Amino acid sequence: MDQTLLMLPGPTNVSNRVLQAISKNVVNHRSAIFGEILTETSQLMSDLFKTNDQSYLLTGSGTAAMEASIANILNPNDKVLNVISGKFGERMRDITNSFGGKSVELNIEWGNSVKPEDIEEELEKDENIKFVTVVHNETSTGVAAPIKEIGNVLKNYNALYVVDTVSSLGGDHVDVDKYGIDICFTGSQKCLAAPPGMAAITVSDDGWKVIDDVDSSTYYLDLKKYRKYGAGTPPETPYTPSVTLVYGLWEALKIIFEEGLDTRIRRHERASKATREAIKAIGLKLFPEEEVSSTTVTAINMPDGVSDSELRGTMRNEYKVELAGGQDHLKGNVFRIGHMGNITYKELVITFSALEMTLKKLGFDIDLGVGVAEVNRTFI
Repeated sequence: MDQTLLMLPGPTNVSNRVLQAISKNVVNHRSAIFGEILTETSQLMSDLFKTNDQSYLLTGSGTAAMEASIANILNPNDKVLNVISGKFGERMRDITNSFGGKSVELNIEWGNSVKPEDIEEELEKDENIKFVTVVHNETSTGVAAPIKEIGNVLKNYNALYVVDTVSSLGGDHVDVDKYGIDICFTGSQKCLAAPPGMAAITVSDDGWKVIDDVDSSTYYLDLKKYRKYGAGTPPETPYTPSVTLVYGLWEALKIIFEEGLDTRIRRHERASKATREAIKAIGLKLFPEEEVSSTTVTAINMPDGVSDSELRGTMRNEYKVELAGGQDHLKGNVFRIGHMGNITYKELVITFSALEMTLKKLGFDIDLGVGVAEVNRTFI
């Protein structure tokens, strides 16, 4: 099996405990045994979201939960304010359009973060906006949005607040109830450090009022069905879930709370700082401004005279470290280092040692060890 170190913005490295969990015997997904596992996993998800509301598990990637978050509250021709500052904001817009909504695009230059006052201005201009979608952490750009401050703005308006925390939950501060988030969703394979294929979503009372008033145009992702089956005895999902992936998510969530959520977030913040300082020490340039930089992924401008295939290919083929490339118009112009999930000092030292050797091999005048030294300094 390939032992390449994944330093990606998902999927991330999975612990042996989680791998062992998904290898356990499959049980009847309609049984009391699985109902207990589903109940505990859902409660742990609510604890992670920091909400008193029920969370629901979806067998599918984060995009499944993204689609569920929009399809269940959207009637045809409803106006939706889609904040677009990267690839995943665009995806929220595309889903809005695919279900017949009218997207009001708030476009932010890639590499920058939306300002709460920008959203307030749009809401003041159009009182018919039904809900606002925001991506907390844009992995395409390495930028985090101020979801707490945006929540403070939205408390003064009737629009629902929908937030994508696929690449931030478990690695950055998310407090669904305090931030006034109505629908929040995440995926399994990023900060949660579980295998890909599971998503989770939680809905506020105000969110359910809207859902109950919408004739959902999605079948598999109809949240009213998840609520109905989840309230049964034993609790179930409406359709066959990936039993083994639920095992893995259950174990991954237990690991998170054993570490302590605050401790885990501080570890992500430290890894982010170490990455930025190491990049600057090597002589490369960060793509976004530091004040809006993500705690879970860092985007870096590609060095002059180096192609994406040369840099990431050498890292992968010679040193067994996998980095991510740019997306859309950033393809070939940036590369990205994911420092989420189980990433520690050790993985960052390996990554920057490999990056320095790669740059040296590609002809850069670099003092080997300068980036690694910054990682050391940050973690002391």
